[in-house]
Amino acid sequence: MFQLDFYGTLVAASLVLLLGRGLVTRVGFLRAYNIPEPVAGGLVVALALLALRGLEVEVRFDTSLQTPLMLAFFATIGLSADFASLKKGGRVVGVFLLAVVGLLVVQNAMGIGLAKALGLDPLMGLLTGSITLAGGHGTGAAWGTVFSEKYGLASASELAMASATFGLVLGGLIGGPVARLLIKRVQAPGCLEAEKPRVPKGFEQPNKERSITPFSFIETLALIAVSLLAGTLLNGLLHDSAFELPTFVCVLFVGVVLRNGLSALGLYQVFEREVSVLGNVSLSLFLAIALMSLKLWDLASLALPIFIILAAQTLVMALFAIFVTFRLMGSHYDAAVLAAGHCGFGLGATPTAIANMQAVTQRYGPSQIAFLVVPMVGAFFIDIINVIVIKLYLALPFFAAA
Repeated sequence: MFQLDFYGTLVAASLVLLLGRGLVTRVGFLRAYNIPEPVAGGLVVALALLALRGLEVEVRFDTSLQTPLMLAFFATIGLSADFASLKKGGRVVGVFLLAVVGLLVVQNAMGIGLAKALGLDPLMGLLTGSITLAGGHGTGAAWGTVFSEKYGLASASELAMASATFGLVLGGLIGGPVARLLIKRVQAPGCLEAEKPRVPKGFEQPNKERSITPFSFIETLALIAVSLLAGTLLNGLLHDSAFELPTFVCVLFVGVVLRNGLSALGLYQVFEREVSVLGNVSLSLFLAIALMSLKLWDLASLALPIFIILAAQTLVMALFAIFVTFRLMGSHYDAAVLAAGHCGFGLGATPTAIANMQAVTQRYGPSQIAFLVVPMVGAFFIDIINVIVIKLYLALPFFAAA
């Protein structure tokens, strides 16, 4: 077994991003279907590690940097959200939220229905529904423990981790093709090279150059650090209370308060260029570490009935994005980008959603409303709503009797 330390893991993550860039640049299929660079590079490395494991060689990474990078990414989302922009996106946020809630309900109904049809415990269907797909590894681990201890479901935590891994991989793979299919039906803004040069906002165009200065960069780095510190402290205060929230939501909330509080007091205006640079760096490195660290052999342990449920969930996600999300959001280019983002966090996580949308907008053109709506809904509202939906399903008679 080879164990890479902190520095070795950071080098490996950087190489994964370079590999992903090279693959997307040179492989027409990846470019045509808008596969995000971290997903392309990360999956190649994960597959290589799977092959090595078959030769009884295992490589492990130091993932201690993964959580700070994820929190830094969510801090930059908060620092990018000013109330004026949020007000402009208010109605769109509400409509998109309806689509998100609809998917959560459908995912759980699909999971439970297929589980019962295949002769499995309905709890397994719920665990392969919104708990692990929309909720991800963190939510899956939490509910897996509950299902094991309270309901006596064997291997619930292992099933949750494998399902969340499946969702993370597929969420990064189907968003681009779904957007490509939808964009053929609408008028896209066109290639960025043909447009008038503009400074991109937020996370829209990660590869566009941004003029920054060392001092303003340090100022923004300080704001992110404050968001991480205060958000972590807030999470500690809310722990085991009725208002408990995931750490990344607390960090995002502090970022929003900092951005708008300093602006309202006339003390400081956040430089979005620096925020976007640091946010994109954090996002890329986080995804690289997350994907190259995937234990794909966990997926091999999935029994055929569970695999059937997850495959059906992937198909439902794609169809829902095409026939519900896209149409509900207006059937235009922005709606196509939103559909790609919905695939990302509907099966995987908010960082995957952002990477999906970046892959699309990098090729077809900007979509400011998508990068305003998806982070807000995917990072904040979905976790709260998902808990409510899960508890409503657990109140059904056949669960209550367990």
